Amino acid sequence: MRATFAEIYINNFVHNLSEIKRFMKSGVKMCVAVKADGYGHGAVEMATAAQNFGAEYLAVATVEEGIELRKAGIKTGIVVLSLCNPCEAPYLFEYNLEPFAGDEDYIDMLQKSGGQISNKLKVHLAVDTGMGRIGCRPENAATLAKKICASAALTLGGMSTHFASADGTDAKSRSYARLQFERFTKAVESVKSAGIDPGIRHCSASAALIDMKEWQLDMVRPGIIAYGYYPDQITRAYLEQKETPMDLKPVMALVTGVSAIRPFEQGESVSYGMTWTSEGETDIAVLPIGYADGFLRRFNRNEVTINGKLYPIRGRICMDQCMVDIGKNNPDVKRWDKVVIFGPEESGALCDAEAFAQSAGTISYEVLTSITKRVARKYIR
Repeated sequence: MRATFAEIYINNFVHNLSEIKRFMKSGVKMCVAVKADGYGHGAVEMATAAQNFGAEYLAVATVEEGIELRKAGIKTGIVVLSLCNPCEAPYLFEYNLEPFAGDEDYIDMLQKSGGQISNKLKVHLAVDTGMGRIGCRPENAATLAKKICASAALTLGGMSTHFASADGTDAKSRSYARLQFERFTKAVESVKSAGIDPGIRHCSASAALIDMKEWQLDMVRPGIIAYGYYPDQITRAYLEQKETPMDLKPVMALVTGVSAIRPFEQGESVSYGMTWTSEGETDIAVLPIGYADGFLRRFNRNEVTINGKLYPIRGRICMDQCMVDIGKNNPDVKRWDKVVIFGPEESGALCDAEAFAQSAGTISYEVLTSITKRVARKYIR
């Protein structure tokens, strides 16, 4: 195996699902997001673990992602969060995938794609309550629900919306999230008033699930918290302060090794653009990981862990390599030693993906999903 790989701790994933279950109200279904290749962890493996845990649904972004899970033997319900194009739609029927829909043209396209298939396709009516991506306006929900129910090929499997600011703790974010929930509730009530069963009502992803328990409705859709990270301002400290602690464990460790150690004199520089110059004698360890692995150039302000100590990245991160300063004649670092970029404590890491995200002005979601396919995943159970 190449020196650069990702360790995926399945037990940590299951631990996180257990923590999520502890926050859920009785009778509420769990829909674990495994889109984007399981947030970079491996969709099939994460889906299998979630199914074995008892999750009733899984969420993917594309038809192709759903097909991958079905071919791997996944039997749970699978919702497709993003819109597909007409050539993909027949596979929704073939592989029993449940799409979101929120406008007449799209519903017509789904109906036509059913062809001669006798089984009705469950459709989740997406309601745009303020996210602005997909879905109908709340006042149009009943009309579209009637259209779905009138179709010979479709049935209404559920109703959904997505919050734009549930992961914020400031007054503006809270007020907007509350407004969205109120709009969604009115849309659901309008469908009920039309004599239609709205199916599974779901609107709470990670943030609302853990911080607004009364909004859980029939199903919740945990994403980032399943993989061990908190959603934006809904942090560990915030939850502890509220006396509703949630213990999450990172699931992925990004690992590489020391491929070379090079002596540097004062005044010598390393990597493109000569952005770093040695202020004195030191040694630079070369690591075979770069932005083509998802270790992005903007991570160059971070430190990595080697044998229980942190060492700073020096110079620009390259496509396939990066360099760290280990100090002169350091007996604690040798060629071929293991290097942990980020991960849970049991991996030996002294920082997690959130630390890299904060230094780069991004979020843990992007750090995890940026890890590319050429980084092999090693599953630890």
